Amino acid sequence: MRRLPDLETFILRGRRARIAFAHDIIVAAISFVAALYLRVGSDLDYFPADFVVLATAVYAFIAAAVFWGMRLYAGVWRYASVEDLVAIIRAGTIVVLVFLATMFLVSRLEFIPRSTLLINWLVLLALLGGPRFLYRLFKDRRANASAERDGERRIPVLLIGAGDSAELFIRAINRARQSAWHAVGLIDEKGRRVGHKIHGVQILGDIGDIPSIVSQMDHEGRRPQRLIVTKARIEGDEIQRLLSISEELKIGLARMPQLDDFREDIDATPEIRPINIEDLLGRPQASLDRASMATLIGGRRILVTGAGGTIGSELCRQIAACKPATIVLLDNSEYQLYSVDMEIGETASDLPRRPILADVRDKERISRIFSVERPELVFHAAALKHVPMVELHPDEGALTNVAGTRVVADACREHGVRAMVLISTDKAVNPSSMMGATKRLAESYCQALDLAEAGSEAIRTRFVTVRFGNVLGSTGSVVPLFQRQLAAGGPLTVTHPDMARYFMTVREAVELVLQASVQGAADSADEGKIFVLDMGEPVKIIDLARQIILLAGLQPDIDVAIEITSPRPGEKLFEQVLHASEELIPTPHPGILLAAPRANNITLLDRAIEELTVAARQGHIDETRTIIRRLVPEFQSLND
Repeated sequence: MRRLPDLETFILRGRRARIAFAHDIIVAAISFVAALYLRVGSDLDYFPADFVVLATAVYAFIAAAVFWGMRLYAGVWRYASVEDLVAIIRAGTIVVLVFLATMFLVSRLEFIPRSTLLINWLVLLALLGGPRFLYRLFKDRRANASAERDGERRIPVLLIGAGDSAELFIRAINRARQSAWHAVGLIDEKGRRVGHKIHGVQILGDIGDIPSIVSQMDHEGRRPQRLIVTKARIEGDEIQRLLSISEELKIGLARMPQLDDFREDIDATPEIRPINIEDLLGRPQASLDRASMATLIGGRRILVTGAGGTIGSELCRQIAACKPATIVLLDNSEYQLYSVDMEIGETASDLPRRPILADVRDKERISRIFSVERPELVFHAAALKHVPMVELHPDEGALTNVAGTRVVADACREHGVRAMVLISTDKAVNPSSMMGATKRLAESYCQALDLAEAGSEAIRTRFVTVRFGNVLGSTGSVVPLFQRQLAAGGPLTVTHPDMARYFMTVREAVELVLQASVQGAADSADEGKIFVLDMGEPVKIIDLARQIILLAGLQPDIDVAIEITSPRPGEKLFEQVLHASEELIPTPHPGILLAAPRANNITLLDRAIEELTVAARQGHIDETRTIIRRLVPEFQSLND
């Protein structure tokens, strides 16, 4: 469809624009006559009548041309702003200056006192801007009055934050034809604006004052039913404080979406969303040395196993941002591999990449892939990680987590890979499940390889092991389970009231992996050591369940029940990040620790893993369990 020119659009479609344009021309003419009157008072006979008519017509014509050229008619009076005022000042100034030049050429300004033009400029600005801003004031007052009338049937909310976002929120809910929210007060987290108002809503205090403020409002019969965070950036410790207050007062906590959260329903009132699940950490997220990560990865050939998983896909994203020479995405899940390949193709279209559908158990296939792709860095994220599933199928767990790791590690050594990074878990420490025990065996093999090649003058492969806790929101973790249960109306199931876990975000986990790659590949003094993230204090699962309910604006044990069940197969109450025999060693990077290795003889371990592999392939479950128990003496199965 051809684009209509401005004139045609104005004539055919711009009814309000035509009215605004006509208004501006009329007030321009009036402003000139008014300026003459203000200059000479009632003695208008001072000016010849024909001159007044001619000058007024010339002035109106100039104004029309200037207003048209500057599209002054295009502004929406309902949203008159400072930008509109600036446009009016600019247009008024041009009109007066052009009129001055025109009349100087025509009559040498014979009948126009010089001060008249200054008076005219001021009157013109007042007549152009006044109606616009009076119209906006009228609309805003009517919207505010409507909001006050509807206040009884809207949900009263207390806004956390007294900045631009809060102002936008209040204005939006006041203007909306149907809004679910009614702002009854504001909280300034810094306490600097207490006593002031934003669009008639008073700033009542700081975060510490919330309990007393709510108590006073409750006494007045306008108790808020929701605390809404309007700040775009909020730290974990602030969220924890607000969560505590929310639980104490039995008021739900939510947040306002950021301005770059786009939606199709542009006429709807602001959508209130839960706090990010990452905010449940209760600590700042670790931020590591990304420059050194980019130096390690930039220009190198990278291979990621398990590329479609939670950790593997985030690894691919962050690696792609570091501009490697190529990236190989390897996974045995067709759909997951397709998904991550499409995503990397969209976000890093110029990055050479190759998706490969393969199983890390297949030694010959993995060897061929390494021979063709010649990776310089390998990130091994492929694993079976779900505790109950591996408990039911220990043979599969052994084949993927142990034999598969050995296949990848041996291929790295055979093809001269610079470094291999093994993704491990805190469940490998004093394991109580087959999953944890198999991951401990994978750790042991990589540690033994790293120590066996220490001191070698030939080009050697560094084997780096990274261990961390539960990743918030990963597939199979407790948070998605709670979210599904909450969506179904509850109850949220917790296996034991004392169960606790270390948590981290997927970004933190991947940055740890990349940072460990930098340090492990560069420092030969770290042979066989395990890199561990300092994840703060463990979080009780029952507390996590209560917080997720609160974040949904509901009350634990009132709106949604929490049900205590029993531990799943292989599940223990507390996880540890270090074994008693692993000495803790600090590193130059805050938030990262090193665990000293527990040495294993690589020859004996290789022979034992081969025995385990044969038993698992033959489906001998009992023999598989027996071999794992022998190789991981600290393994204490909860099923025994």
